[in-house]
Amino acid sequence: MKALSDDLIQFFHKQSFVIVSTIDKAGSPHNSCKGIVKINKNGQIYLLDLYNAQTFENLRSNPNIAVTAVDEHKFRGFSLKGKAKLIKKDKLGSHIITDWEKKIAQRITKRVLKNVAGEKGHRHHPEALLPTPEYMIVMDTEKIVDLTPAHLK
Repeated sequence: MKALSDDLIQFFHKQSFVIVSTIDKAGSPHNSCKGIVKINKNGQIYLLDLYNAQTFENLRSNPNIAVTAVDEHKFRGFSLKGKAKLIKKDKLGSHIITDWEKKIAQRITKRVLKNVAGEKGHRHHPEALLPTPEYMIVMDTEKIVDLTPAHLK
Protein backbone atom coordinates (compact mmCIF):
# COMPACT_ATOMS: atom_id res chain seq x y z
CA MET A 1 0.00 0.00 0.00
CA LYS A 2 1.12 3.53 -0.74
CA ALA A 3 1.23 5.96 2.20
CA LEU A 4 -0.70 9.23 1.83
CA SER A 5 0.49 12.62 3.09
CA ASP A 6 -1.62 14.78 5.38
CA ASP A 7 -1.88 17.33 2.56
CA LEU A 8 -3.25 14.73 0.15
CA ILE A 9 -5.73 13.43 2.72
CA GLN A 10 -6.99 16.96 3.40
CA PHE A 11 -7.27 17.63 -0.34
CA PHE A 12 -9.57 14.62 -0.79
CA HIS A 13 -11.63 15.40 2.32
CA LYS A 14 -12.29 18.94 1.07
CA GLN A 15 -13.95 17.66 -2.10
CA SER A 16 -17.73 17.21 -2.06
CA PHE A 17 -17.35 14.04 -4.06
CA VAL A 18 -14.81 12.05 -6.05
CA ILE A 19 -14.95 10.27 -9.39
CA VAL A 20 -14.56 6.51 -9.03
CA SER A 21 -13.42 4.66 -12.14
CA THR A 22 -13.83 0.92 -12.59
CA ILE A 23 -13.61 -1.47 -15.55
CA ASP A 24 -16.63 -3.40 -16.85
CA LYS A 25 -16.59 -6.98 -18.20
CA ALA A 26 -16.04 -5.70 -21.75
CA GLY A 27 -12.93 -3.78 -20.63
CA SER A 28 -14.55 -0.34 -20.88
CA PRO A 29 -14.12 2.29 -18.16
CA HIS A 30 -17.08 3.23 -15.98
CA ASN A 31 -17.14 6.43 -13.89
CA SER A 32 -19.40 7.31 -11.00
CA CYS A 33 -19.58 9.93 -8.25
CA LYS A 34 -19.02 8.77 -4.68
CA GLY A 35 -18.39 10.33 -1.30
CA ILE A 36 -15.36 9.51 0.80
CA VAL A 37 -16.22 8.46 4.33
CA LYS A 38 -12.67 7.94 5.57
CA ILE A 39 -9.13 8.04 4.24
CA ASN A 40 -6.10 6.81 6.17
CA LYS A 41 -2.41 7.70 6.00
CA ASN A 42 -1.69 4.05 5.18
CA GLY A 43 -3.49 4.53 1.84
CA GLN A 44 -6.86 2.97 2.58
CA ILE A 45 -9.90 4.84 1.29
CA TYR A 46 -13.43 4.04 2.44
CA LEU A 47 -16.28 4.88 0.07
CA LEU A 48 -19.93 4.08 0.63
CA ASP A 49 -21.91 3.18 -2.43
CA LEU A 50 -25.63 3.70 -2.28
CA TYR A 51 -26.63 1.43 -5.13
CA ASN A 52 -25.80 -2.15 -6.07
CA ALA A 53 -25.38 -1.14 -9.69
CA GLN A 54 -22.58 -0.86 -12.25
CA THR A 55 -19.71 0.00 -9.87
CA PHE A 56 -20.64 -2.93 -7.64
CA GLU A 57 -20.82 -5.36 -10.56
CA ASN A 58 -17.53 -4.11 -12.01
CA LEU A 59 -15.66 -4.47 -8.73
CA ARG A 60 -17.03 -7.98 -8.21
CA SER A 61 -15.27 -9.10 -11.38
CA ASN A 62 -12.30 -6.70 -11.47
CA PRO A 63 -10.91 -5.04 -8.30
CA ASN A 64 -8.94 -2.34 -10.18
CA ILE A 65 -10.14 1.11 -9.21
CA ALA A 66 -9.15 4.78 -9.43
CA VAL A 67 -10.41 7.60 -7.23
CA THR A 68 -9.97 11.06 -8.74
CA ALA A 69 -10.57 14.54 -7.37
CA VAL A 70 -9.94 17.96 -8.86
CA ASP A 71 -10.01 21.41 -7.31
CA GLU A 72 -10.75 23.60 -10.32
CA HIS A 73 -10.16 26.85 -8.43
CA LYS A 74 -6.65 25.83 -7.33
CA PHE A 75 -5.98 24.03 -10.66
CA ARG A 76 -4.89 20.94 -8.76
CA GLY A 77 -5.93 17.31 -8.79
CA PHE A 78 -4.96 13.75 -7.95
CA SER A 79 -5.91 10.25 -9.00
CA LEU A 80 -5.32 7.39 -6.59
CA LYS A 81 -5.14 3.95 -8.20
CA GLY A 82 -5.36 0.60 -6.51
CA LYS A 83 -7.41 -2.46 -5.66
CA ALA A 84 -10.82 -2.53 -4.00
CA LYS A 85 -12.68 -4.89 -1.71
CA LEU A 86 -16.45 -4.88 -1.20
CA ILE A 87 -17.85 -5.02 2.33
CA LYS A 88 -21.59 -5.60 2.79
CA LYS A 89 -23.68 -3.31 4.99
CA ASP A 90 -24.14 -5.89 7.75
CA LYS A 91 -20.34 -6.08 8.15
CA LEU A 92 -19.95 -2.30 8.58
CA GLY A 93 -19.50 -0.83 12.01
CA SER A 94 -22.15 1.62 13.20
CA HIS A 95 -19.47 4.35 13.31
CA ILE A 96 -19.12 4.13 9.51
CA ILE A 97 -22.85 4.73 8.98
CA THR A 98 -22.69 7.58 11.53
CA ASP A 99 -19.74 9.13 9.66
CA TRP A 100 -21.70 8.87 6.40
CA GLU A 101 -24.77 10.53 7.98
CA LYS A 102 -22.55 13.39 9.21
CA LYS A 103 -21.20 13.87 5.67
CA ILE A 104 -24.75 14.00 4.28
CA ALA A 105 -25.77 16.56 6.94
CA GLN A 106 -22.73 18.69 6.04
CA ARG A 107 -23.65 18.58 2.34
CA ILE A 108 -27.26 19.60 3.08
CA THR A 109 -26.05 22.45 5.30
CA LYS A 110 -23.66 23.65 2.61
CA ARG A 111 -26.46 23.61 0.01
CA VAL A 112 -28.85 25.50 2.33
CA LEU A 113 -26.21 28.17 3.02
CA LYS A 114 -25.51 28.62 -0.69
CA ASN A 115 -29.25 28.91 -1.39
CA VAL A 116 -29.63 31.52 1.38
CA ALA A 117 -26.67 33.43 -0.07
CA GLY A 118 -28.54 33.62 -3.37
CA GLU A 119 -26.57 31.05 -5.36
CA LYS A 120 -28.84 29.22 -7.74
CA GLY A 121 -28.76 25.49 -7.39
CA HIS A 122 -31.11 22.61 -6.91
CA ARG A 123 -34.34 23.81 -5.25
CA HIS A 124 -34.64 20.65 -3.20
CA HIS A 125 -32.10 18.83 -1.11
CA PRO A 126 -31.35 15.65 -3.08
CA GLU A 127 -28.93 14.41 -0.41
CA ALA A 128 -31.87 13.99 1.99
CA LEU A 129 -33.43 11.51 -0.45
CA LEU A 130 -30.37 9.27 -0.80
CA PRO A 131 -30.89 5.65 0.29
CA THR A 132 -28.96 3.98 3.08
CA PRO A 133 -25.65 2.53 1.85
CA GLU A 134 -25.78 -1.15 0.88
CA TYR A 135 -22.04 -1.80 0.94
CA MET A 136 -18.67 -0.15 1.30
CA ILE A 137 -15.77 0.01 -1.10
CA VAL A 138 -12.40 -0.22 0.64
CA MET A 139 -9.53 0.71 -1.65
CA ASP A 140 -5.85 0.06 -1.02
CA THR A 141 -3.86 2.76 -2.81
CA GLU A 142 -1.01 1.47 -4.97
CA LYS A 143 -0.21 4.56 -7.02
CA ILE A 144 -0.64 8.33 -6.65
CA VAL A 145 -0.96 10.39 -9.83
CA ASP A 146 -0.58 14.16 -9.48
CA LEU A 147 -2.76 15.75 -12.15
CA THR A 148 -1.42 19.25 -11.53
CA PRO A 149 0.43 20.57 -14.61
CA ALA A 150 4.20 20.37 -14.02
CA HIS A 151 4.76 24.09 -14.62
CA LEU A 152 2.28 24.95 -11.81
CA LYS A 153 3.81 22.76 -9.09
